[in-house]
Amino acid sequence: MAMKGKVCVTGAGGFIASWVVKLLLSRDYIVHGTVREPSDAKYAHLTKFDKANENLQLFKADLLDYQSLRTAIAGCDGVFHVACPVPSTTSSNPETEVIGPAVKGTHNVLEACVEAKIKRVVVVSSVAAVFSNPSWPRSRVMDESCWSDTEHCRASKDWYFLAKTKAESEALEFGRRCGLDVVTICPTLVIGPVLQPTVNASTLVLLRILKEGSESMENRQRMLVDVRDVAEALILLYEKREAEGRYICTAHSIETRELVDALKSKYPDYSYPKKLSEWKAEPISLSSEKLQRLGWKYRPLEETLADAVQSFKDAGMLE
Repeated sequence: MAMKGKVCVTGAGGFIASWVVKLLLSRDYIVHGTVREPSDAKYAHLTKFDKANENLQLFKADLLDYQSLRTAIAGCDGVFHVACPVPSTTSSNPETEVIGPAVKGTHNVLEACVEAKIKRVVVVSSVAAVFSNPSWPRSRVMDESCWSDTEHCRASKDWYFLAKTKAESEALEFGRRCGLDVVTICPTLVIGPVLQPTVNASTLVLLRILKEGSESMENRQRMLVDVRDVAEALILLYEKREAEGRYICTAHSIETRELVDALKSKYPDYSYPKKLSEWKAEPISLSSEKLQRLGWKYRPLEETLADAVQSFKDAGMLE
């Protein structure tokens, strides 16, 4: 079997990145994965993937340490920049804790890519960089031309939205300026089976519905996509020569009530929210048409939920 080439995945131990590493190895890529500390037990799952022994090398790296990134990226043909240093808690100093690291970290990765003569870099952004735009006409489906309004994000203290918007727009601008082939992807809420032993922020959304038994939860709109479909999309964007610019990645739009009902019908014994309060916001409409034109497909929501719950059971997350 001919080798596909060598690629680097930043933040390799994370929810999306773990699936990207697993898929790349299954397709005969040689993978460099960056992690905070390769000997840490929370990255042990990466070394158990098929072909990891011969084709996966983990590098100790930090997005704010240029030298460490340079070492991990050297000799690679492509890079998947999945890591993002955004804290889950509210921040007292967002410029230094959230925005700076997201933008500077992305900039460091891209600088290292230029130096290593990388053929293409796929950057994981978020729909957080798309839909916070009050001037976008309500009736119009949001596509890749829609960007979150940075002043609006600042005014409403949406630091994660601001960080993602700035990091993504600067990544695309950097690519144009430096002749680096940069493609970005903006997934909605990513759910599905976990490979890593720790709970990540988007998985927490499902876990809360299944086990917290809260008095009340908002019946809000949720736009969902399977983590495996996101990983497939990333590799598609890397391999398809005609891919360019940014791509929205979403599969299902569903209200919390429908999500609870779907889970309850299969798993009646968990602690679901007792009641769902009405959500006042206007529903948002997003399109993944551009990504689907490249050949991307997504799996049914029932499959995603079933596989997610099974993986939570296996990992002891539902105890």
